[in-house]
Parts: sequence; structure tokens; C-alpha cells
Amino acid sequence: MIRFTPGSPEPGQAPPDWQGQLAQLAEHAQHPALQAFYQAGCPAADCALDDAPLIALDIETTGLNTRHDAIVSLGMVPFSLERIRCRDALYQVVKPTSELSDESITFHRITHSDIHQAPRVASVIETVLEALAGKLVVVHYQAIERGFLDQACRQALGEGLQFPVIDTMELEARLHRGDSEPNVFQRMFGKRKQSIRLADSRLRYNLPLYQAHHALTDAIATAELLQAQALTHYSPQVAVSRLWS
Repeated sequence: MIRFTPGSPEPGQAPPDWQGQLAQLAEHAQHPALQAFYQAGCPAADCALDDAPLIALDIETTGLNTRHDAIVSLGMVPFSLERIRCRDALYQVVKPTSELSDESITFHRITHSDIHQAPRVASVIETVLEALAGKLVVVHYQAIERGFLDQACRQALGEGLQFPVIDTMELEARLHRGDSEPNVFQRMFGKRKQSIRLADSRLRYNLPLYQAHHALTDAIATAELLQAQALTHYSPQVAVSRLWS
């Protein structure tokens, strides 16, 4: 099997020192929940992916703008390259701080009745931080999970949140970064630019289609995608610093 090295950082760009950054953040954090989160640290930069404690995270929101939109559900599932620990998965619907729109209800199928008695994210954010602490978070499109968790922590704890992620969408982008827009001749013969959306990325690895935009289902789908990416393109001993951002 041919193995590529799409996880390499950009030329001249060193991978981030997340262990050092989290240690510094632990010293300056004021809220006890954030102190504990940062003190738990993360795997060493040279830790093999096969040995890293991984947790897939997906967040559904009322929209894409962290200033105006809010979280409506979170799904998390711990896993390794060999096993997804569904028994230890977490799923939580929360009452958003912004109104549900018809578009968001259609998108993630969480209705006003679903959120009527749901807790605010502020009341579950410490549980979320405890679940993520010490693990390497795996997402598909980090702007959502990082941006909205940062927003939630600022609102609930008075401080922002930083943490390393492996972004399966970014890994797919690295693999297909050389794919330029097809020219007219290529389009005539059916060539299309590769999509790196979650469902389309999974199809390239012959993974099954799941119902999209359910936080726990998408977290499981993301975990499976990383497993497939690692099996196809990497050695299990690849250093996590070649994959994280």
C-alpha cells in the first residue's frame, strides 16, 4: 500500500507546541474549570496517533456566526484507531441563547419543544470540559467546534478556550490541495473538484452514509473518518504533531 504524508506542516512552519501553550494557559486561567482543563494537558507532540487518547466532538448550532448564533447540541465519543467507545459517548441538547430559525430547525431537526426544558450551555460547559480534558479532540471543520466552545466559555466562565484539534476536514484538504479547479476539457469528461464535506469525505473511504447534522452521529462519523484516513494514508505511529493544529 502506498502511504502519503499529508500531515506534514507547511514548508518552514513548525507544528504548534500545544503542551507548552496549555501549560502557560493553566498558569493564567482564573476559573477553576479552565485551570483543571489546561492542567490536564494533552499528548506530547511526538506521541504516536495509535497511543493518543482521542475524542471526537461535533456541535450543532443555530448558524455559523459565533457572534449571533449559539449551540443547540453537542456530541462526544472517545475512541482509538481500533475502537469507538459508544458506551462512553455523551449527547446533550441545550437551550440556545439565540432564537431557533426555521432554517436551523430544518437543518438539524431540533425543535422548540426539544429545547423547551433543555439546560443552557452554561450549566453543562464544565461537564464538557471534563470530558475533553487530557484528550486530543477530533473534529470535522474546527472553526465550528473551536469557535462556539470559545464563545460558550466566555459567556459562562468569563474566559475563552484554546485546545489542540485534529481536523479531519483539514486532513482531506491536505490530501487534495493539489486538485485545481477542473478546466473545461476535464469537466466534459466528468471531473469535479473534490468535496471535503464530512459525508463526501467518508464516501471516498467506502464508509456508510449516516443521517447528517445530529451531533452524536456526526461525532461517530468523524471518528470513523479519522480511523479510515489513518489506515489509508498514515502509519499508526505517526506523531500527532503532524496532524494537529
